[in-house]
Amino acid sequence: FCPFPLDSSWDAAYERELQTFEDIGDAGEIWFGEESMVRIIRWLEKQKIPLDSSVLDIGTGNGVLLIELAKSGYTDLTGIDYSPSAIQLSEKVREKEGMSNIKFKVEDFLAPSAELSGFDICIDKGTFDAISLNPDNAVGKRKQYVRSLCSVLKPEGFFLVTSCNWTKEELLNEFREGFEILEELPTPKFCFGGRIGNSVTALVFQRK
Repeated sequence: FCPFPLDSSWDAAYERELQTFEDIGDAGEIWFGEESMVRIIRWLEKQKIPLDSSVLDIGTGNGVLLIELAKSGYTDLTGIDYSPSAIQLSEKVREKEGMSNIKFKVEDFLAPSAELSGFDICIDKGTFDAISLNPDNAVGKRKQYVRSLCSVLKPEGFFLVTSCNWTKEELLNEFREGFEILEELPTPKFCFGGRIGNSVTALVFQRK
């Protein structure tokens, strides 16, 4: 599942998912599938990241990643999305799962509010992709994304990004100012015309 550009169609998509959840209790699309969540949680566990570390999910959508992190024992979880319908949906999913300790907020990550700061870990599954596809000044928006990330993530904090639009080399270039690469996480491989590649890139950066 690859994101499309950030515009009003997002809100419409989440309004539909909200209606579906109210009708049949289905939380909707998990971006990049279940394995993308497992990959993130495994990395956090392998690094022995403390369970009380503050985690920000950028573009949380239906909030399912944070639900899974809460089930794994993480206690300081915040999800933001610029779509009010997405936040409504994530709050309903949180209610159904009984996870009252997850905070959800309507926020535009390109203009974050002052209280959005000091996070130990930031996670992005597809939001940077969606911002990158914006036909209106995509380059400027990508630079603003990096500035916002620097303002919300603590020095030496971790940034885990999953992308289907950018290669490892391209992401290294996008985040070269203020971040260093720690690790590339394994993602599903595909074979096309005798060449093996990855349809999804997942990287861990550390803020300098």
